[in-house]
Amino acid sequence: MEDNNRLIQIRDLCKAFGENKVLDHFNLDLHAGENLVLVGKSGSGKSVLLKCMVGLMEYDSGSLQVLGQEIRGMGQYELDKLRTDIGFLFQGSALYDSMTVRENLSFPLRRHPEKIAGASEDDLIQEALENVGLAHAIDLLPEELSGGMQRRIALARTIILKPRIILYDEPTSGLDPITAKEIIHLILEIQQLYHTAALIITHDMDCARVISNRMIILLNGTNYAEGTFQELQTNQDPQVRAFFK
Repeated sequence: MEDNNRLIQIRDLCKAFGENKVLDHFNLDLHAGENLVLVGKSGSGKSVLLKCMVGLMEYDSGSLQVLGQEIRGMGQYELDKLRTDIGFLFQGSALYDSMTVRENLSFPLRRHPEKIAGASEDDLIQEALENVGLAHAIDLLPEELSGGMQRRIALARTIILKPRIILYDEPTSGLDPITAKEIIHLILEIQQLYHTAALIITHDMDCARVISNRMIILLNGTNYAEGTFQELQTNQDPQVRAFFK
């Protein structure tokens, strides 16, 4: 049964590739309305964790519940239905190059007409674009957009089905500092506007400082340390301090 305040619950999650234990009895809770930042070294298992969350990769053991449903054993129909409540902002934006902005945003609506609930497709596209400040770009192709604009359009596509959870994979990666700050503040605005919960993977500690309600450090496959940015920043453990240098 779903706990309305706990949207994701992970207990003792294990995933190994041969002898390499990527996730080793990892634990995590994501609560309604919060921005939870996950940091870890390259290759520490952050992307593996995201793939397990949306059913793209099977975990070896443990429990991973999203919106009260255990991911292990779910059929394709159940997974597809669950994924409509999970927005995913890919690191490289992952827009369809041959489609206009309008067509990119229309794509998820046409795949999941049941989520529209009688609303106009054009109105939903317009609303999403206005919420990321790019209504004027509706008929442009991705190649006509800057990197920051592409990230905004990708975010508009992520929110258009009004998901309850958003997974952000390095949302400021590859952006200049000014554009990165704009994306950070936009993510905060989305949180307030849509009342979403978000799991944000990032190496950008400025992003983590501004955006996080809570943080987890993934180290050696485990939830090594957890707390607010300020709590972890003042933690005297050398392995924790290394992330804040």
